[in-house]
Amino acid sequence: MKKKYILSAATLAMIMGMTVSCVDDLDVTPKDPSSTMVVDETALYAKCYANMALAGNTGANGDCDIDGLDGGTTGYVRQLWNANELPTDEAICAWGDPGIPAFNYNQYDASHPMLRGFYYRLYVGIDYCNHYLDVCAGVDKTREAEVRFLRALDYYFLMDCFGNVPFTLEISATSPKQISRADLFVWLEDELNDLLPDLLAPRAVKSTDDGYGRVDQDAANLLLARMYLNAEVYTGQARWNDAMTMAQKVIDGPHVLNTTGMNGWSAYQMLFMGDNGETTAATEAILPLLQDGITTTSWGTSLFLMASTWKADMNYNSDYGTTEFWAGNRARRQLLDKFFPNTDAPNVNYEDMIAAAGDDRAIFFGIDRNLDVATPTEYTDGFAVAKFRNTYASGKAPHHSQFVDMDFFLMRSAEAYLIYAEAEARTNGGVTGSKGTDYVNAIRNRANTSTQTQYSLSQILDERAREFYFEGYRRTDLIRYGLYGGENSGSYLWQWKGGAENGTSFAATRNVFAIPDEDMNANPNLTQNPGY
Repeated sequence: MKKKYILSAATLAMIMGMTVSCVDDLDVTPKDPSSTMVVDETALYAKCYANMALAGNTGANGDCDIDGLDGGTTGYVRQLWNANELPTDEAICAWGDPGIPAFNYNQYDASHPMLRGFYYRLYVGIDYCNHYLDVCAGVDKTREAEVRFLRALDYYFLMDCFGNVPFTLEISATSPKQISRADLFVWLEDELNDLLPDLLAPRAVKSTDDGYGRVDQDAANLLLARMYLNAEVYTGQARWNDAMTMAQKVIDGPHVLNTTGMNGWSAYQMLFMGDNGETTAATEAILPLLQDGITTTSWGTSLFLMASTWKADMNYNSDYGTTEFWAGNRARRQLLDKFFPNTDAPNVNYEDMIAAAGDDRAIFFGIDRNLDVATPTEYTDGFAVAKFRNTYASGKAPHHSQFVDMDFFLMRSAEAYLIYAEAEARTNGGVTGSKGTDYVNAIRNRANTSTQTQYSLSQILDERAREFYFEGYRRTDLIRYGLYGGENSGSYLWQWKGGAENGTSFAATRNVFAIPDEDMNANPNLTQNPGY
């Protein structure tokens, strides 16, 4: 695993046994290997967060933290999105970049370049956190807990995507041992519960407030709720009651659903706009990844979400806030069917689409588009998604004409509502009780759409698609429901699933990705996941 590190001299010093100490706001490079090095705690702390939003140290067109790969291939959000959206019923991409067709058709393997980039990005983040926790232990108890959470979040995504993975809590030249998925789940549960009391108390803040973007206790509560919802997949043991308990803590906290629109923009649209950190939308954000068109530029975070989904003809009546139109990522028909169950989504602009669906979340563009994806490489096969935009709800101008200001809400409180509803239904004969029903209705009321007196498990899965489409949830959801790979996966097909135009099932071994062959070759402690 070949990587560069921030303060790489300090990392090398630790491996060589040099004395390293940590203080705040001081960065001193030693003149010779026998000297003592003082690390800038603030910079290293910031780097642990920055790994999720930036490719390297010098902006979109600068360096990448991972040798041999570019910032786009290793973008945290970009590859989290690719891995969890393109292989599903929600998204398909027209590009021919190495790895894209394999995602579209569920045909990825151990040499997949984008999965390799995602894998290494997660481990670079773990290395930064391990570095901080080694040399800056005791400097700030709250920051230490935050960094432990960020490390746990990286390990969560590794557990979810790659199964049995290398595991280490230190910087070392020794190849790490492999941990089983079930054992990693146990470690994550213990780690999150241990660090949780030392995190900041839950608080809903805007970007103008101190602490915006920092992990608080609700981030740990929500990650535990998400883990418990998927526990049966990871460990073989269901934890539905625990999922409800942790979700309830988030629901009862200050991170409330944004229900206030502005200047004609709906409350839901405001979650994905250029000033989402400055408006009431920020109250829903539990872990926002900060973006700014001047100071934090990246091809792999919010700009990717916008540019890859917008085509120039969609800008029919307003500027969406950036000059970038890449257009490759579109919606598969099955996603539109969640809003138009008669497969009759109209060929209209996104404003009229919302009205036709009777749901504020149906932010699709269908003019001159085909609902069916007959040709995956055709940019107009599949409706466009206009969910993400750099327009300011306040009417102000973005900071830059190309790079964007929209923060990406990696975790938001709406998830807790649907976690509770699903977990309750799974303990209640497959339908929601009164509380779970109320929580689904709260989500639907925010979208200005109809409500019901009860919801089935399949309806909750569809609701998750409507609420979270193109946010990186879908692969995990389909696996939990047994609809992705495996013996029952043929009961739900989507266009190009398994590489067939009308869809075909594939083996359950595809429910986890392969450990990249580079790491398999470099680390003798690893055993490849079955089926690869």
